[in-house]
Amino acid sequence: MAVSVPSDLWPQVERLLSRVERPSRYIDHEWGAHRREMAAYRVALMYPDAYEVGMANQALQVLADRLREIDDIAIERVFLPWVDMAAAMRETGVPLFTLESCAPVADVDLLGITLSNELTYSNVLEALDLAGIPLRAADRDDTHPLVIGGGPSAHNPEPMASFFDAILIGDGEDAVLEIVAADRAAIGRGAKRMERVRALAAIEGVYVPSLYAPGPDGRLVATAPAPGRVRRRVLADLDSYPAPTCPVVPYADVVHDRATVEVLRGCSRGCRFCQAGMVYRPVRERSADSIVRDALAGLTCTGYEELSLTSLSTADHSQLEAVLRRLVARLDGTGTAISVPSLRVDSFTVPLARLLGDGRKSGLTFAPEAGSQRLRDAINKNITEEEIITAVEQAFTAGWRRVKLYFMIGLPTEIDDDVRAIGALVERVLGVAREATPKAERGGLRVAVSVSTFVPKAHTPFQWDGQVPIEEVRRRQGLLRESMPHRGVELSWHDPSSSLLEAVLARGGREMADGIEAAWRAGARFDAWTEHFSLGRWLEAFASVGIDAAEAASAPYIQGGPLPWSHIDSGLAEGFLRLERSRTDSATTTPDCTFEDCTGCGVCPGLGVENVIAGGGSRA
Repeated sequence: MAVSVPSDLWPQVERLLSRVERPSRYIDHEWGAHRREMAAYRVALMYPDAYEVGMANQALQVLADRLREIDDIAIERVFLPWVDMAAAMRETGVPLFTLESCAPVADVDLLGITLSNELTYSNVLEALDLAGIPLRAADRDDTHPLVIGGGPSAHNPEPMASFFDAILIGDGEDAVLEIVAADRAAIGRGAKRMERVRALAAIEGVYVPSLYAPGPDGRLVATAPAPGRVRRRVLADLDSYPAPTCPVVPYADVVHDRATVEVLRGCSRGCRFCQAGMVYRPVRERSADSIVRDALAGLTCTGYEELSLTSLSTADHSQLEAVLRRLVARLDGTGTAISVPSLRVDSFTVPLARLLGDGRKSGLTFAPEAGSQRLRDAINKNITEEEIITAVEQAFTAGWRRVKLYFMIGLPTEIDDDVRAIGALVERVLGVAREATPKAERGGLRVAVSVSTFVPKAHTPFQWDGQVPIEEVRRRQGLLRESMPHRGVELSWHDPSSSLLEAVLARGGREMADGIEAAWRAGARFDAWTEHFSLGRWLEAFASVGIDAAEAASAPYIQGGPLPWSHIDSGLAEGFLRLERSRTDSATTTPDCTFEDCTGCGVCPGLGVENVIAGGGSRA
């Protein structure tokens, strides 16, 4: 591999910019961008979507920060060119290029690709093809970079396994350094491609698909040197590394265009539908001092006027109010807004509402998930209707005038009365919000309701369940529309067609690779974008390789039988997941182990980690 950063492509790329929408997606030199002209080893980190989506991905910034600690490697960003740019590149023979140096992606040593959600899978193939890298790992040779995956969707790696040399399961902060070190050592001793790939199998959390094959019962069985089950990688202490404080600031507006600090990782609330809440256990809080330090440094470096404190459940941080008080005091008079993602209503307080209301109000989001108490108990949401109403009342009393509520339909055990209960709950929320708002301000009051379709995911108590058929989803959406108040409510729902595709890919095994490739060859890409998504194209592609998509999405798995992800050890005991699934049928709740006794999920002893509560020590 070349040690200097080539720039021969830039004149060719520059000539294309006048032909495409938003040329700022491709021009680099943003504030905070890093470039190393000379490097012994080169890494490209790719988010397989448009620039404005990928730039919001925190993981990309974190991994790049970690790798920059190594002096003699170059780290560059890659995003998927929009359809107009991709067409122009193919027409003129310009390959996929890195952003920092406009170098061919095919010339790097390692290409890391984030698998953020199933609807980006066709984008991965588009990117590999644009780069001139063979789609299938088995077809690559010593002239091609290693292609490594990771991210939330990697917890069932099988649908995309054929396209990757290796896939990281779990946290990447330490693992990415070990992957690079192992590969550089292999290159240094003159290793060929397969030896380089096999060397990665010795790293905890790294899955090498080529070292696994189906056994007699359908489970994937490892060959040496791969472990029988790949154990999820966990970063025990978030304070080990500061959050990125000088991220790249884009020229153009992007999704979530603001400074961000991850305040905690993991969640032990135990919502039975939530893959992230299961596979990112245990809870690990960042200390208040490091949150405030990194937040202020990030705002100073970037000039952003909004700060987001991110996690799966930010309001659960044991020192959140203290953090907010310190930040509000330091940011007083700057007009800086502080936002948090979806809030737990049982963690929401009047002081918290008022602290979040300082600066510019940017909206509050709550996720009741289900309308009826029975269904909330069945999915282990562990909140009551009165807690929801109290949280909304507190927010509007504190001066907020808009709230967004997230719900799901199609959850296991759901019946029509549960769907209608969403409308009834929203009507009550609307009434309380009006009562808490001065009459002169009621004209600006809004309750936004967003409803998604449940998608069963691996490593959750619902991993054995199928998805409700699409015709039934549409019928329930009709019930929802009829039950919803007609004034003061903005109702939206996710397209059940894309949820069907998500379920097919989330629940599938290696057989899905042929369907994914067939769909891409038929024109599938940017499937998360409404204007480019076509369910019909995907159904035809699946049918062409013998996959019945409706059955793949809705057919249940047998408890105790093989699952496509049986060889992936998330740390969760199967007995725990089975028990949680049985409690769904009786609408029995399970407490949060952060505040009560251990629930026996198996993560802490299995992975050798523990809950870390910044304000109160730790609980094994």
